[in-house]
Amino acid sequence: MAADEKQIRQLVETWMSATKRGDLDTVLALMAEDVVFLVPGQAPMVGKAAYAAATRAQKGATIDGRSQIQEVVVLGEWAWLRQQLTVVITPAGGGSTTVRAGHTLSILRKEQGRWVLSRDANLLARVD
Repeated sequence: MAADEKQIRQLVETWMSATKRGDLDTVLALMAEDVVFLVPGQAPMVGKAAYAAATRAQKGATIDGRSQIQEVVVLGEWAWLRQQLTVVITPAGGGSTTVRAGHTLSILRKEQGRWVLSRDANLLARVD
């Protein structure tokens, strides 16, 4: 496995573990300033600040998940990643847990020698 692919796989692992710990600063460091998230039925979420606000609005919910990377393609300073993702969200103080699962397609770019998330199309659907 090439070094770039290893770094991208490590980015996903770091993202998942930081999210589980509630470490928003680490997650933000893994994305480009102009990141765009696409989610069905919602307007695009643009920029780190929007992501941070959406995360903080969950008011301490616990988020855990599993990622199964299915494909990583590196093309110079750009790469794309396809994965199967399951996310489990438990509200702070208990309450009903939500599970979402599906595919994501992510575009990454190299900034100052390291990979960051640039665009993400999230096709997760609620699992009942």
